[in-house]
Amino acid sequence: MSGAATSINDVRKAFLDYFAARDHAVEPSAPLVPMNDPTLLFINAGMVPFKNVFTGAEVRDIPRAVSSQKCVRAGGKHNDLDNVGYTARHHTFFEMLGNFSFGDYFKDVAIEHAWHLVTREFGIDPQRLTVTVFHEDDEAHGLWRRISGLPDDRIIRIATSDNFWSMGDSGPCGPCSEIFYDHGPHISGGPPGTPEEDGDRFVEIWNLVFMQYEQQAGGDRIDLPRPSIDTGMGLERIAAVMQGSHDNYDIDLFRRLIDASIEATGAPETDATRPSHRVIADHLRAVSFLVADGVLPSNEGRGYVLRRIMRRAMRHAHLLGAKDLVMHRLTPTLVAEMGAAYPELVRAEALITETLRLEEDRFRQMLEKGLRLLDEATQGVSTGAELPGDVAFKLYDTYGFPLDLTQDALRARGIGVDETGFAEAMAEQRAKARAAWSGSGDAATEKVWFEILDDRGASEFLGYTAERAEGEIVAMVRDGARVDTAQPGETVSVICNQTPFYGESGGQMGDTGVVTGPVGRARVEDTLKKAGGLHVHRAVVEEGCLAVGDTLDMAVDGDRRRRLRANHSATHVLHEVLRRQLGDHVTQKGSLVAPDRLRFDISHPKAVAPQELRAVEEEVNRLIRDNAAVETRLMTYDDAIGSGAMALFGEKYDDEVRVVSMGTAQDDQNRPHFSVELCGGTHVRQLGDIGLFTIVGESAVSAGVRRIEALTGAAAHQHLLEQQALLKAAADAARSAPGELPERIASLIAERRVLEKDLAEARRKAALGGGGSGPAPVEVAGLKYLGQVLDGVSPKELRGLADEAKQTLGSGVVAFVAVNDGKAAVLVGVTEDLAGRISAVDLVRAGASAVGGKGGGGRPDMAQAGGPDGDKADAALAAISGAIENSLMPAA
Repeated sequence: MSGAATSINDVRKAFLDYFAARDHAVEPSAPLVPMNDPTLLFINAGMVPFKNVFTGAEVRDIPRAVSSQKCVRAGGKHNDLDNVGYTARHHTFFEMLGNFSFGDYFKDVAIEHAWHLVTREFGIDPQRLTVTVFHEDDEAHGLWRRISGLPDDRIIRIATSDNFWSMGDSGPCGPCSEIFYDHGPHISGGPPGTPEEDGDRFVEIWNLVFMQYEQQAGGDRIDLPRPSIDTGMGLERIAAVMQGSHDNYDIDLFRRLIDASIEATGAPETDATRPSHRVIADHLRAVSFLVADGVLPSNEGRGYVLRRIMRRAMRHAHLLGAKDLVMHRLTPTLVAEMGAAYPELVRAEALITETLRLEEDRFRQMLEKGLRLLDEATQGVSTGAELPGDVAFKLYDTYGFPLDLTQDALRARGIGVDETGFAEAMAEQRAKARAAWSGSGDAATEKVWFEILDDRGASEFLGYTAERAEGEIVAMVRDGARVDTAQPGETVSVICNQTPFYGESGGQMGDTGVVTGPVGRARVEDTLKKAGGLHVHRAVVEEGCLAVGDTLDMAVDGDRRRRLRANHSATHVLHEVLRRQLGDHVTQKGSLVAPDRLRFDISHPKAVAPQELRAVEEEVNRLIRDNAAVETRLMTYDDAIGSGAMALFGEKYDDEVRVVSMGTAQDDQNRPHFSVELCGGTHVRQLGDIGLFTIVGESAVSAGVRRIEALTGAAAHQHLLEQQALLKAAADAARSAPGELPERIASLIAERRVLEKDLAEARRKAALGGGGSGPAPVEVAGLKYLGQVLDGVSPKELRGLADEAKQTLGSGVVAFVAVNDGKAAVLVGVTEDLAGRISAVDLVRAGASAVGGKGGGGRPDMAQAGGPDGDKADAALAAISGAIENSLMPAA
C-alpha cells in the first residue's frame, strides 16, 4: 500500500480484500451483544462469533472466513476502561481483523498469508519484524524460518501461557505465534521475552492461534481431527504502524475525533488536556456502537457498563471546562468516518444523538447533586481523615459519581478516600452482578440443539401460508437428552422436518395447537426457536405415544394465530406512526405480541402526552380502514436496507431476509409503503384484518424507554364496550345523558363545594354558640373557659374555629375536641392577654392524656394534640379545666 492509502478505512479494506481473493468468505461484524456466549457481556475478540464452529457445536458450509469484528472491553475480566486515555494503545472499543480456517488450512498457509500480507501488501519492512512461537512448537519455528527468512534470534521461543491459547479448562486449544513491530531505539522497551518487553518499542500487531489440540477434563491433550486457525490483528495498531506512529491516537480516525472534541469543548490540546480528549474520542466510538447494537443506559448489566463509559467521557468534558453538552455534537464526525464500513451507525444516528444528549444532561444534574451529597457526607470529617469506602461507593453506584471525581473534590480539603473499602464494595457489587448474569440457557441443553441441527438440518417453516400441514419427527428431547419415544403424560420437545408452528422470536409468541401421529396425540403448549434454525414444539402427550420417524398431522390453533398476526402487524404500523409523530430517534426497544394484547417499547426521553397518543391511535386506525395489502418479499440484506427497510438495532440477519411492507405512504414520494421492516414473523394479509386498534396504557420502562400497551380486533372492541358500559352506568347514576355527563359532573362538584362550605359554616356557628345552640363560657380560676365536643368536624377546621372563639371571648381559654371515627383531636387556644400566665401547650397535653394520647405541640397561644379514645372527649374538656385551676390562682 502506498503512503497515501494507509487510512484506517483503507487498511481494513485491504485486509478483507486480501483474504477474499484467497477464497475466504467475508463475514460482516456480529453485533457487540454476543448471540452465542451468554457468559460474555460484549464480544471482546474476533473469534467469538465463530466459537460454536470451533467447538463443533455448529457447522457452517464455509471452510474459511475473514472479518473485521467490533469489540468492546469495558466489563468483566476483559476491562481496559481505566487505562484508556493514558496509554498509547488501550481502547474500550476496537476492531479486530481476523482470518479463520475451520479445519481447512493450518500453520503453513496461515504463516504464509500473514507474512505476505504484512510485508508485501502492507509494505512493512521485514527488518522491523520479530515473531514469537510457543517454546515447544518446532513446526511453527521451522515454518517461520523457511517462509520469512528471519534469523533464529528474531524467532523467539516463549515458554509461558502468553503463547498458548485455550478456550477454557477443556475444549480446543493450541500454541500461538505473534508478530511484533519494532518502532526503533528512540522508544523505550525491549523485544518480547525480555525484562523490558512492556515498553512501547516492540508492539504486537498480529496473533496467530494454531488450534490443534483438545484439552480434556482429566488434563490430557489429544490431537483435533481437523486443526483450525484463528487470528487477530488490532486494526488501530496496524494502522498506527502504517501511518508511522507508535500511538494509536495519532491515526487519522482519532485525529479527526480529537479535533472535533477540541472544537466542541473549546479546550486546546495540551499535555494536561490530551488524556481527556483521548477519552472522549475513544468512548464516543464505544457508546455509539453499543447504542446502535441495541444497548441503552441502565443501572445493571450491559446498560450499566454503557452508562459508566458515557459518564467517564462526560466527566472528562467537564474537566475540560465545557459549558455546553458535548458528546451528542460529535456523532456526525464519527458517522462520517465509520458509517461506510458500519451502516448501522448511519441508521442509528438519530437514536445515538438523542441518547447521548439526554444522558449528558442527566450527568450534569448528577454532578451538581453528587457534589452536594459529598459535602453532607464529609461534615465532621477532619483534614487528614478518609471518607469511608462504602460511602464513596454509594455515591458512585447509586448516583453515578465516579471515585476519581470524589477524590478530586476532596483533595483540596485534605480529605482522602478509603480506596480499600471502595474496592471491597465494588467487588461485592460485581459478585452480585456475576451471580445475576446467568445467561439465556444451560450450555449442555443448548448444545443438543446444535447437534440436532447438524444431524438433521433446520426445520422448514410452512406457517406463512398454512396453519395445518404434515411433518416428520426427526428428533425429540426430554430433560436435556435425546429420546426415541414419548409416553402419555410426558412433556417432550418435538422437532420435525417441516412445521406450520411459528417459534417464538422477535417478540411474537410461539404457536400452540395439536399434533396427531399414527398411534398418538399431543397438545403443543408452546413453540420455540433454537440454534437459529430449529422449531421446537413443547408438547404434552395426551394419548398413545409419539416416536421419532412418525408422520404428524400438525394443526395450529387458528383463532390464536389470527389474533397474533393482527397484533404483530399492528406493532409495525404503530412503530412507523410513532416515528412520524414523535421523531426519528424513536426505535423499537422490545415488544410482546400475544394473542390477547400487544406491548411495544420505544426509545423516547419523556412520557408520550395524551394528545400525542390520541393522534397516534387515530393514524393507526386510519391505516387500518384504508385496508392496504401487506406485502412480503425475500431480498438480500443489503438490497433490503438500500430500499429503505428498517432493521432492528442489535439483531443479526441472514444474507437473505424477509421484508414486510404495509400501508400506503401518501405523503412520501420516494417510498410507496408506509411501513417497511425486516421481519420473520407472521402477519395479516390486509391491514383491515386488524379490525380496530386502541391504546390502553403508556408508562416508563427505564430511563429513555417508554412502553405502549394496546389491543386490536375483538379485544379492542370488547374493551371499548366495557368503557361504554362504565360511561352509561356513571351517566345513569348522575341522572344524565352520556353526552351531558362532563357538564353534570362539573355541576355536582360545584354543588358539593357549596354544601361543604355551608356545612363548615354551620359547624362554626354551632361551635361558637350561634343561634343559642352552643354552650356558654364558664369561669374557671377567674378566667373565661369555653369547652365543646364537636362530632364530625375535621381536625383541620379546629384552628379557624378557635381563632373566632378567642375573638368572641375577648379574654380566656378555648378548648375543642373533634371526634371522628372514634378518634379525638384536641385543640386549645389562649388569648394574647394571658400570655405568660398560662400555656396552651400544657393544657392540650392534659386533654390529650385523657383521650389516650401522648404529648402535643404548638405555641403558647395555640396547641393541638390527639388520642385514640374519642369516647372520653368530655373527660378531655374536664382535664383541661382542671389544668387551668392547677395553673392559676383566682384573679384578685
